[in-house]
Amino acid sequence: MKRADVVEFYARLAADNPHPETELEAGNPYQLVVAVALSAQATDVGVNKATRRLFETVKTPQQMLDLGEDALKQHIKTIGLFNTKAKNVIALSQRLVDVYGGEVPNDRDALETLPGVGRKTANVVLNVAFGAETFAVDTHIFRVGNRTGLARGKTPLAVELKLDKATPQPFRLHAHHWLILHGRYVCKARRPECWRCIVADLCAFKPKTPPPKAALPAILPKEP
Repeated sequence: MKRADVVEFYARLAADNPHPETELEAGNPYQLVVAVALSAQATDVGVNKATRRLFETVKTPQQMLDLGEDALKQHIKTIGLFNTKAKNVIALSQRLVDVYGGEVPNDRDALETLPGVGRKTANVVLNVAFGAETFAVDTHIFRVGNRTGLARGKTPLAVELKLDKATPQPFRLHAHHWLILHGRYVCKARRPECWRCIVADLCAFKPKTPPPKAALPAILPKEP
């Protein structure tokens, strides 16, 4: 995608949604770490449903440790891989208490030492909690980057590095949210909704998906 088209691409997404936010519910950086770790192979809606009551009482790593793994499992049992995720949440909480004084570090390398936290999760936390200009490449961004031609790559890291290079100011802070939301609600995996896409003319995807055909009216039987 040409640089002028990249600017126009982001400008349209920004005009449509000037202040994009994560759809995960969290009241502080620690809750955000937990929510993002739980969201792997799960929907934000499902995570929010599971954590809403949990986060009413658990706001710090120590409170999570006091809750314990078994009780945590009861809160998140509707989320896929909840046994493994519960173990990781307890382990990352213990590390935050032991190594970082119960505070979430503002550093990617440090975040990636937490159990269950990979580069994508670290980038989300850095962006949402600390205002860093990071690009958290999930399946939606990976698809949108490759499909549109904005940032093509064979791996999430390759797409991330290309987005970092291609995305200009003033779009860098919110770029990954615009791309996630666009992929989630418009540029869908199985059937991208090109007919209502505000950046369709800038996108390299061909052929564009046509609008769904209107339902045919029911044919009433003739009167005798």
